Amino acid sequence: MARVLPGMQSAFVDIGLERAAFLHVADVHVNGAPPARGDNAQQVPIERLVFEGQTLMVQVIKDAIGTKGARLSTQISIAGRLLVFLPQDDHIGISQKIGSPELREQLRSRMNRLAATADGSPTGGFILRTNAEDATDEELADDIAYLRKSWAAVRERGFSSPPGTLLYQDLSLVERVLRDLSHDATGAIRIDSKMQYDILKAFGEEYTPGSVAKLEHYKGERPIFDLFNIDAEIAKALARRVDLKSGGYLIIDQTEALTTIDVNTGGFVGARNFDDTIFKTNLEAAQAIARQLRLRNLGGIIIIDFIDMSREEHQNAVLAELRKQLSRDRTKITVSGFTQLGTVEMTRKRTRESLAHMLCQPCPTCEGKGGEDGAQRLLRHPARDPARGAAVQSEGVPRDRQRGRGGDDARRGEPALAGLSDFIGKPISLKAEPFASPEQYDIVLM
Repeated sequence: MARVLPGMQSAFVDIGLERAAFLHVADVHVNGAPPARGDNAQQVPIERLVFEGQTLMVQVIKDAIGTKGARLSTQISIAGRLLVFLPQDDHIGISQKIGSPELREQLRSRMNRLAATADGSPTGGFILRTNAEDATDEELADDIAYLRKSWAAVRERGFSSPPGTLLYQDLSLVERVLRDLSHDATGAIRIDSKMQYDILKAFGEEYTPGSVAKLEHYKGERPIFDLFNIDAEIAKALARRVDLKSGGYLIIDQTEALTTIDVNTGGFVGARNFDDTIFKTNLEAAQAIARQLRLRNLGGIIIIDFIDMSREEHQNAVLAELRKQLSRDRTKITVSGFTQLGTVEMTRKRTRESLAHMLCQPCPTCEGKGGEDGAQRLLRHPARDPARGAAVQSEGVPRDRQRGRGGDDARRGEPALAGLSDFIGKPISLKAEPFASPEQYDIVLM
């Protein structure tokens, strides 16, 4: 424990990373009792629960994002194929996406029986995942045994390892694909690495034998990403603009505070009247937005600016379609509905970096501002100055706005340059000079 901050009811924990991790009092599990929740809950102050220099077993519940360190919890959970094991609890939970109350009670009774130890007392609690709805007793028992064995190994390593030791790590990406995403409708899982194929096959034979037959080792000469057009799909998932089939499009802007999504009709004019055009565009946008949130792994506060709809039934239909498409998402989502300004506010739980933050880095030139200075800013000084003219010295070939939009032929920019010169009533010349950054420039008054 690095620091305890009573004023924030939080603590910072050194887990061996560049930034200290964050532990809030609401995530401290004490003596087998879960943290106090709710407005009227009596919360024990964090300074009475932990102290500086203390060694704790903690679990990362949210990866480090941007300048924020990882968020921790002392309540341990280990995910299996069908179940999530809670070694410090003793209750049986059921995924909210599992059917009727009768089915939920039936599953809870089965789990109470299967989870009981030889002396009849439960050891640890379990949460049934959505894909456990049709699991057999044998499958559930295998998952229970696997999770308890994993927890026993974690405890043993915890007693014998120094602070800062990684005790348990979730499955790799390819193993999670086989565990969580493979189902009856999956046709094939193709892998171009022989080593990864062998690892995944061995894992599948032990934990998901029904999926092993779907594994294929791709041996073709053409790169597998080229064959299935994966690179193009990744590029689309990183683009600011997302085109819709109808001709409309989305504009997605991600900031540290929130993500905004703007819906536009674009070239779509196919409906019978203007209201129907807007309605159809918004319906298609609702489907695309749900998919983009999953692909880009966007989290936190999300504001969606649908095209204004005058009819309330259209608003309700678009909102229903959005919720329907979002129901496929495994991440916790809350949709607040339309606000008085006509936007939809929603939140999506953020546990790790978005796709853009993982695959991209800020431009070293603009540091993420995403723009460049226009001719108006370049010329504001000579426009006010009594000098006879100005020479603008910039990096490399002058930019399109100074040269016009005619490509590599500098003469095509002459009309644009002449127009700017006429506008301020003084001659302007452009000169290429070596600078450390393309954004740098000098204005020399003549």
